[in-house]
Amino acid sequence: MRSDSTFRDDRARSRIRARAGIKFKPLSGLEFNIRGRTGSNDSQQSPHITIFDLDGNDLGDADFNLDKWYAKASSSGASLWVGRNGIPFWKQNELFWDDDVTVVGFGAQISRKLSDEHKLTFNGGYFGLPLGVQDLSGSAAVAQIVSSHSINGIEFNIAGGGIAIRADSDDEDSGSLLNGNGLRDYEILTASIMAKIPSSFGPVTLGFDLFHNVTDYGQSGSDAFAIQNDGEDTGIVLSAALGSLKERGDWLIGYYYARIETLAVNASFAQDDWLRFGSGTQTASSNFSGYEIRLGYAFHEKINLLGRFYDVESLTSPEDGRRARLDLNVKY
Repeated sequence: MRSDSTFRDDRARSRIRARAGIKFKPLSGLEFNIRGRTGSNDSQQSPHITIFDLDGNDLGDADFNLDKWYAKASSSGASLWVGRNGIPFWKQNELFWDDDVTVVGFGAQISRKLSDEHKLTFNGGYFGLPLGVQDLSGSAAVAQIVSSHSINGIEFNIAGGGIAIRADSDDEDSGSLLNGNGLRDYEILTASIMAKIPSSFGPVTLGFDLFHNVTDYGQSGSDAFAIQNDGEDTGIVLSAALGSLKERGDWLIGYYYARIETLAVNASFAQDDWLRFGSGTQTASSNFSGYEIRLGYAFHEKINLLGRFYDVESLTSPEDGRRARLDLNVKY
C-alpha cells in the first residue's frame, strides 16, 4: 500500500549488479585501488540494473561508474586513505549507511592491541557526500571508537561514534534527494554491540544498534519536512544469525528487526533493500518498522545463494510493503 492508501501493484523482475576493480600494491604498506559498479548515474544507493521486468515496466538506466578510487598507506596498526571509498565507520548492517554509498575525502584508522584478548580501534574521516554517483553536495565528518575483545571464546565488538552532516543549501542540485535530505544537517550518534558465539552448528551472531539524531530542527523555518517530523529521531536494530557463508557447504539463517524513525538517519544514504518507499532512483529508507529473514547456502567460498524476505510498514502513514529477493553472489 502507498502512503495515500492506494494499493501498489506487485512487481517481479530480474536484476544484475556487477563490480570490477584493480588493486595495486607497489610497496609494503602502500595500496592503490580503483573500482567501478553498475547502476543508474542518479542513484547513490543502488548498483542494480533491471534486465527483465515480468510486468513490462520500464527497465530504467544501465550505467557504469567508478565508485572507488583511492590511495591507502598503512603502518604499525594505523592507516590513511585519500580519494573515494566506503565510509570509514564500523557497522554490522546497512540500516545506518548503505555500503554502496561511497564518499570522497579521507579516512583514518588507528588500532592498538591492549592485550591478547582486547583491541581498541579509532575510525575517523572527513568527506564530500554523493548526489547520485557522479556529483557531490554537502560534507560529513565521522568519528568512532570500537572495542574488540574475546571472553571464553566469545567475540565482542562494542562501538560508539557519530556522524555530522553539513548540507550545502546553496547547491541547487542537492534538492534532488528526497524529502530535503540534501538540504538538511544531521548529527547522528550511534551505539552498537555485536557478540559472536561459537557453536557446533556454526557461529551465532547477535547484534544491537541504536541511532539517535540530536539535531534540533525547531518549530520554525523553511524545513517543513523536519518540522512535521519533529521528535522522530531514533532508530533501533536487533539481529540474530546462525552460521556463515565463508566456506563451501556453509549455511546461514538470520532475523533482523528494525524500527527507524523518519529523521533518525539520512534516508538517502541508508540501505535500499528493505522497502519501496520513495520514487525512481531514490529510496526514502526511514520511517518504518519491520523485519528481514535471511536464508543462505555457500556452494563455494566465492559462490553463494542468499534469499531474503522483508515485511515493513510506515510509522506515520498507511504505507507498507513486502519484498522477496533471491541473490546469486559470485566473486572472482
